Amino acid sequence: MSEKTPVDFWFDPLCPWAWMTSRWMLEVEKVRDVQVRWHVMSLSVLNEPRLDELPEHYRELMASGWAPVRVCIAAEEKFGSEVLGPLYTALGVRFHNRAEGRGREVIEAALVEAGLPADLAEAADTDAYDERLRASHKAGIDLVGQEVGTPVIAVPGAAGEQIAFFGPVVTPAPKGEAAAKLWDGTLLVASTPGFFELKRTRDVEPIFD
Repeated sequence: MSEKTPVDFWFDPLCPWAWMTSRWMLEVEKVRDVQVRWHVMSLSVLNEPRLDELPEHYRELMASGWAPVRVCIAAEEKFGSEVLGPLYTALGVRFHNRAEGRGREVIEAALVEAGLPADLAEAADTDAYDERLRASHKAGIDLVGQEVGTPVIAVPGAAGEQIAFFGPVVTPAPKGEAAAKLWDGTLLVASTPGFFELKRTRDVEPIFD
């Protein structure tokens, strides 16, 4: 049996579009010989340099975004990177599918569901893990540049180079063979020398199913 290809996926639990991409990526694991390795990045960190330029509602969103990523980093530091996938799923379902908010009780419930101690939620209110958070964020964003957000995906290329890209941004998350075809196509364009961008205006909101 061939060894699975590692796919590194940087996420911020705050972002609904990254959530959609992550659910697609789980489908890809079923239909392609790949294994996702989860990493944390932060829209709050990304937007720090231009915070004063953002609308007030988005600045408030960025302020609230520190808590979930700090908790994720604390969980990774104490229990290993393998806990990030289940924790992200538990958080994302509550944040996006159920629209339960992102308060302390919601984060604690997600931690318990992921088999982690609820008191890890205390990391939300401290900067004790921010150095580790910034390092994880930098590892992902350095692959693609500061002009994009979350998610960032990276895979090893055929010639030993790393292929990294932002997105894809898609809704609803494709399943089965549709997920496989999108994966194959994404790798095709992302591995093309000199290729940088495909984009069109989003005319629907994320569809959580």
